[in-house]
Amino acid sequence: MHPDTPAESTPDPIRFHPRMTDAEATAEAQRIIAEAYRPVPQMPTAYRDPTPLPTYGTTPPVPQPDHRIVPAWAAGTAVVGIGTGAAFIGVGCGIWLACQGFAAVTLTSVLFITLPIAALAAVAAAIGSAVRSIKATHTETHHHYAGPVRQETNTITAPAYGLIARNRNNLSR
Repeated sequence: MHPDTPAESTPDPIRFHPRMTDAEATAEAQRIIAEAYRPVPQMPTAYRDPTPLPTYGTTPPVPQPDHRIVPAWAAGTAVVGIGTGAAFIGVGCGIWLACQGFAAVTLTSVLFITLPIAALAAVAAAIGSAVRSIKATHTETHHHYAGPVRQETNTITAPAYGLIARNRNNLSR
């Protein structure tokens, strides 16, 4: 410090602010918290007119037709869907019963499965033999040809060359 300058005129580079007491700090903290959680005034987003509606007015009522009639094809499709579902429930129950028969491997379950199949095979064999015997009595297997017969043999050569083979079929007569 220079002797010619007064001590009061020197600027103090560091100034300390006065500190709060504990009571002042608690009061300031409560004020900040209360200000942060203060409810925000709500703005109305809709308005309802409280005046009662008139029972009659100058505008006549407008008809409001109902266009929700189901077309006939949609009703038919629904009925078919319900019928199909009911049929598949019956088929599913039958399959379940058959699987129950498969699960119980006893003589009864084996007969339950094999006897209907054997019966169908016997009926098919009987029908086939009857049809064959009817065809044998009514048709003759003698063929008459009225023209010259020429038989041609075709030769097909299929060479495959190179690493990746390409088929080039040459038909020669």
